[in-house]
Amino acid sequence: MKRYQRPRLRVWQWLLLAPLAFAVLAVLQVLILRVVPPFTSAFMIAADAPTVRYDWVPWQRIAPVAGLAMVAAEDQKFPEHWGFDFEAIDKALDHNRHSRRVRGASTISQQTAKNLFLWSGRSYVRKGLEVGYTLLIETLWPKRRVLEMYLNIAQFGPGVYGVDAAAQTYFRKPAARLTRHEAALLAAVLPNPVRLRVDRPSAYVLGRANQIERQMQALGGDYLANLR
Repeated sequence: MKRYQRPRLRVWQWLLLAPLAFAVLAVLQVLILRVVPPFTSAFMIAADAPTVRYDWVPWQRIAPVAGLAMVAAEDQKFPEHWGFDFEAIDKALDHNRHSRRVRGASTISQQTAKNLFLWSGRSYVRKGLEVGYTLLIETLWPKRRVLEMYLNIAQFGPGVYGVDAAAQTYFRKPAARLTRHEAALLAAVLPNPVRLRVDRPSAYVLGRANQIERQMQALGGDYLANLR
């Protein structure tokens, strides 16, 4: 009897240890990326583009209007929440129950976790991993690092990742010299950076950029000044 029980015991040991090993690996990933810029991201690896433009720049070399534009467009409660905007989630769930057009409610923290570590698509497994990575990011990184990471890995066009690569590609200037309108244009394409264009903005993109500029004005130029 004992001979047949041992292999089973080993299987159960592996089943119990595997999630623990993954959790430790995830913590190490997030801790390392708190101080080390990533050389790529999960979304860049999966990119369907002949080339990938990606240039990491530190927070100090990004125009403040760039971060403000992303927050105004994507997540205005970013300085306050702990990774999830539950009010926005409730509104999105209510909207999706009555509409065929699905509305998301992901925060900048969630999008950073997804773009950096995971894959696109909808599944309970991916969403569960996204929640876990979001909690780790919010726990182990300061808010400024979260936004810095998002600005550097967000996609702004086919094969264009990060605000500096976008600024160089579309405006022939570094991210440090972006104007308020240029930053708003970049933020305006974030819902679908493959279909929506920065270099040839549609009426929708221009209208959204104008709306983002108004939101930036309402939030105030020093809205992110106290991020740490």
